[in-house]
Amino acid sequence: MSVLEGIMIDLSIVLGSAEVPIRQILQMSRGAMIPLDCGQDDPSLVYVNGELVAKGRILVDDERMSLEISELIKKQRH
Repeated sequence: MSVLEGIMIDLSIVLGSAEVPIRQILQMSRGAMIPLDCGQDDPSLVYVNGELVAKGRILVDDERMSLEISELIKKQRH
């Protein structure tokens, strides 16, 4: 076992985002929909520990979802 295998990371996959007033959130009921700022063909964003590292697309096979990586983001040098 590699020493790297035990390291935990925070991985987030972002489908889109929206700005919604809190009063609207509080009035929502089951089945409410929030429109996102993206379309179905826009890439999902992959963040590791808060830093954008890749873009991809969501795949759905029956009840399983996965992410296909389409682009790796080069780290910006300061």
